[in-house]
Amino acid sequence: MRLALGLGYLTGGAVADAARDALALVRAAEDAGCDSAWVAEAYGTDAVSVLGWLAGRTTRIGLGSAVLQVPARTPAMTAMSAATLDGLSGGRFRLGLGISGPQVSEGWYGQPFARPLQRTREHVEVVRRLLAREPSSYAGEHVRLPLPDGPGVPLRLMQPQPREDLPIYLAAVGPRNVELAGEVADGWLPVFLAPDDCADSFARLRAGRERSTRTGGFDVCASVPLLLTDAVGEERTAAEAPLRAHVALYVGGMGSREQNFYADLGRRLGFPDAVDQVQELYLAGRRREAAAAVPRDFLEATCLVGSVAAVRRRLDDYAAAGVTTVAVAPLAADVAAKAAALRAIA
Repeated sequence: MRLALGLGYLTGGAVADAARDALALVRAAEDAGCDSAWVAEAYGTDAVSVLGWLAGRTTRIGLGSAVLQVPARTPAMTAMSAATLDGLSGGRFRLGLGISGPQVSEGWYGQPFARPLQRTREHVEVVRRLLAREPSSYAGEHVRLPLPDGPGVPLRLMQPQPREDLPIYLAAVGPRNVELAGEVADGWLPVFLAPDDCADSFARLRAGRERSTRTGGFDVCASVPLLLTDAVGEERTAAEAPLRAHVALYVGGMGSREQNFYADLGRRLGFPDAVDQVQELYLAGRRREAAAAVPRDFLEATCLVGSVAAVRRRLDDYAAAGVTTVAVAPLAADVAAKAAALRAIA
């Protein structure tokens, strides 16, 4: 099992300052022997710009998008960006894609969220064709190239063909989306994966793989928050505050009361009452109370939290579950402390 860095998106003040911190952390991960670093986007900093910045300032570490949002780009723009990033990085890029959610898709991008599985399937199919420098000709339910009855003609990517093994990953939370990842992708990007309770997800993944025409290996790259602490009692609870806030944001705030994929995942993991409470508090604007309501059992099931020795033991559980890459997202006061946490478990 490989160790990677989950960088997230740039936050915490001026973008230039956050970018310098991100670069320092990625370089620390590269020096520590991490396999890859993964950059996210939501409705703040975009992943492509950040990955281009990192590509020119690192030399060995793999660089992945976790994720480029499907509603943010046409498949042609995704293919161009992937080919460019792979060229700039010297063949180190991994293309992670995700459908996002209805609030972001329709509220930020103005793109309908209906039939997300079919939208994702078509997006991946067209991206693969264009990266192979095939003509831009496709007739799908959501993607039409060229547009019918117009002046458009099929075109080919102007760049030389990127490496044939440029991998495509899918971020997937729901059972059917996990199955789709197994079928059409080269890797799966799960979040809040519980090593002790993920058999159903891996069964879905295998079902998709059985229908796949893809050959070669498949990477399960789990994004896992990392919090190193030796504290106990009330001090432990205080140390866990940033981690609880992170979980509450996703479970409580990344969606509506009626549709939140992360909340649904938390319920499937056996925390229905806690999830309902966190979501109710978060949507009522009581975010600190929502974070405080995240149970420790949920943190210990889905995050890497505790002493260095405890985290190292827990990493074995991820490997035994079938995870092939753990992308840790260190939670610490500053870049130096985050880099120290990476080195401690590397």
